[in-house]
Amino acid sequence: MPTAKNGDTVAIDFVVKTEAGQVVGNTEESGPQVVTLGKQEIFPAIEAALDGMEVGSVQQVKIDSDNAFGPRREELVIDVPRENLPAEPEPQPGMQLSAQGQDGQPIQLVITEVHDNSVKADGNHPLAGEDLTFGVTLVEIKEAA
Repeated sequence: MPTAKNGDTVAIDFVVKTEAGQVVGNTEESGPQVVTLGKQEIFPAIEAALDGMEVGSVQQVKIDSDNAFGPRREELVIDVPRENLPAEPEPQPGMQLSAQGQDGQPIQLVITEVHDNSVKADGNHPLAGEDLTFGVTLVEIKEAA
């Protein structure tokens, strides 16, 4: 049976869990994801696990936070004065804001707390600081290199 190798375009199913076992992502609703091995479209550890896998094979891949979405950085949690926000809609926890970082690059913030004069917003990726486990299934080798 053929195995996946660098340069192949493959379809994969996956389930992503935190160290505590919480499912934080999967392909259940969207269907298999198509990636080309060697194009850095997914985490390197998953590419490495797929290399040599046969269709139907399953692997568990553990990725520590430093190699996933990075460590949680407290300097990315900021207070934003209410006067710097649009009047509408009323800010609520979970709302996203777009801002410009000190380097001029756009960043996404999520409001975590709302106060009378300010909101607390978090610019960390929601999975920053989390070690993750990916259950990866090779569904199909679409194009061989």
